[in-house]
Amino acid sequence: MTRVLYPAIDLLAGRAVRLRQGERQSARVYSDDPPAQARAFVANGARYLHVVDLDAAFGEKRQTALIERIAQAVFPVPIQVGGGIRDLRAAEETLGAGAARIIFGTAAVERPALAGEAIARFGGERVACGIDVKEGKAAVRGWTDARGPAPARLATTLAGEGVEWLVVTAVAKDGTLEGFDLDLLRQVSEAAPQAKVIASGGAGDLSHLRALATAGIGGLAGAIAGTALYEGRFGVGEGQQALSC
Repeated sequence: MTRVLYPAIDLLAGRAVRLRQGERQSARVYSDDPPAQARAFVANGARYLHVVDLDAAFGEKRQTALIERIAQAVFPVPIQVGGGIRDLRAAEETLGAGAARIIFGTAAVERPALAGEAIARFGGERVACGIDVKEGKAAVRGWTDARGPAPARLATTLAGEGVEWLVVTAVAKDGTLEGFDLDLLRQVSEAAPQAKVIASGGAGDLSHLRALATAGIGGLAGAIAGTALYEGRFGVGEGQQALSC
């Protein structure tokens, strides 16, 4: 399996930001022009982009028009989009805006069957589910509520719905640049051995990507990097190469 590095573009009030551990008040703006940022990532070798609508994740208005502009800016490079997609209508709207794949987060926890319905309608390659883990439990609603099931249990449930793609985030690691939670990723991959796993939370330098790539995590399909790319700790091409080792 060819592993892919996914540069992250988190959208808050029309700008590309990074949060630390999902805390809204920690937002740091990195670009006032997210489509231009997306093009820059692609120019540096990105094969796929990871876009999160933080406004929607926090229960506010969806930034669909901006997502469409990003998708158009980098076409034919695909983007996957998460954040506040909690029903089939929102999923269809996001795919219609140009997303190649949508990510259910809160909905995957509160109504796993929705993922199966989406797969039946849109196809397995176009649907992913996020397992966002905070204090050992799945977190929902922009990571503000961590009362969901244990990650392995959720992974098993989602696999039973036919989910092929899992985006696994260790919330405590997100934005910290301290490395991935390899134990969490192993738990999820073992619970859903047929799923393709994208790791998120903690990418800080190339050694973290190499450690992830060589950790023996079954189904590892890629990793998301945000702050490290924005701060120049490594480039997209370098990260892709490290992940492919």
